[in-house]
Amino acid sequence: MRRAIQNSQESLNVLAKRHGINPKTVAKWRKREFTHDAPMGPKESHSTVLSLEEEAAVVAFRKHTLLPLDDCLYALQPSIPHLTRSSLHRCFQRHGISRLPEADGDKPKKKFNAYPIGYFHIDIAEVRTKEGKLYLFVAIDRTSKFVFVQLQNKANRNTATAFLKAVIETVPYKIHTILTDNGIQFTFPARYRNGPTAQYVTHMFDRCCQINGIEHRLTKPNHPWTNGQVERMNRTIKDATVKRYYYDSHDQLKAHLHRFVMAYNFAKRLKALKGLTPYEYICKIWKNEPDRFIFDPFQHTVGLNISKKRGNQTR
Repeated sequence: MRRAIQNSQESLNVLAKRHGINPKTVAKWRKREFTHDAPMGPKESHSTVLSLEEEAAVVAFRKHTLLPLDDCLYALQPSIPHLTRSSLHRCFQRHGISRLPEADGDKPKKKFNAYPIGYFHIDIAEVRTKEGKLYLFVAIDRTSKFVFVQLQNKANRNTATAFLKAVIETVPYKIHTILTDNGIQFTFPARYRNGPTAQYVTHMFDRCCQINGIEHRLTKPNHPWTNGQVERMNRTIKDATVKRYYYDSHDQLKAHLHRFVMAYNFAKRLKALKGLTPYEYICKIWKNEPDRFIFDPFQHTVGLNISKKRGNQTR
């Protein structure tokens, strides 16, 4: 009928009488070049909660950081207090950014077994500045998500063991388990580990674990995703530092790395911790389970987390 009205040369009244509709409806359809219903509502959808400037900032933040919904919410709420999770989700949907791109090669996510705080994943990654190569040692607690890092010139059993000692010294609670890969920094090669002399020789890293009452677990060979939590943290740190910025010196990288880890531990609210920061979560556990702690975590005040004697370590 609408196409017939558009093609007809008859008057509005004649067509209206023939089709049993109002002449104004005939006039409306004659002006249009299409026959389907026009969309209802405002021509440009916009938020009823956010201003145009706030919405633009939210969209830019999502595109730049590629953070999940809840992480975006926690990061943006201090500057946009009236922002809610639902309004943020609708904003992402309007702009076609509600789904994050999937990283190539990502394995299906599996839930970690629940453990009390004190289960640390440790890994090593290479980073570079203009001055050359450094090794990034990273430790992250499976439960509290607390992160501790160091930059070292070498990656061997001596530096790995020194890193473990620094982690033990820094973390305010008891560490009961360490998970690493099968690198020679952490354990002997399998042919020696299970050999006839294994009972007489202990790797330096294992000896440090034994002295401190820590169980040292190894990932399955050729199964790096079993240590995926620290692998993901390595990637997060690299994405925020060496993959985004160029550093003229090792000291520049160390300073930026320190600021990043401080912000993560003391300011980044995490969905896995129900909106708490790693530090806030540790303080919560301290109040409920003080027996797990070696010293009061409230001593970890922002700005006092690197002593001169510890040099290039960060937490």
